[in-house]
Amino acid sequence: MKIANIKNTVWNGLLLGFIVPIIPGVIVWLVMQNVLVLKKADWLLILCVALNAWLMNYFFKQNKDNVARGIISVTFLWAFAFFYYKVF
Repeated sequence: MKIANIKNTVWNGLLLGFIVPIIPGVIVWLVMQNVLVLKKADWLLILCVALNAWLMNYFFKQNKDNVARGIISVTFLWAFAFFYYKVF
């Protein structure tokens, strides 16, 4: 399935926005735990969430506004989760 063939629904955007940062996020988390120099490199986690910005921009250019809206919505949730992680 090509990424351009995704139906223009907010639910698809929410699903994409949730899944896309998880895969690199898990890898980054494992690297951060095992490499002493990167133990406090939280910007790596921010880059994982920033993938959603690129994906959102792609769907806006494809005129699939509902998918992009779903992605930006879940991106805010990821940002709140990161904020919670940093504060507590």
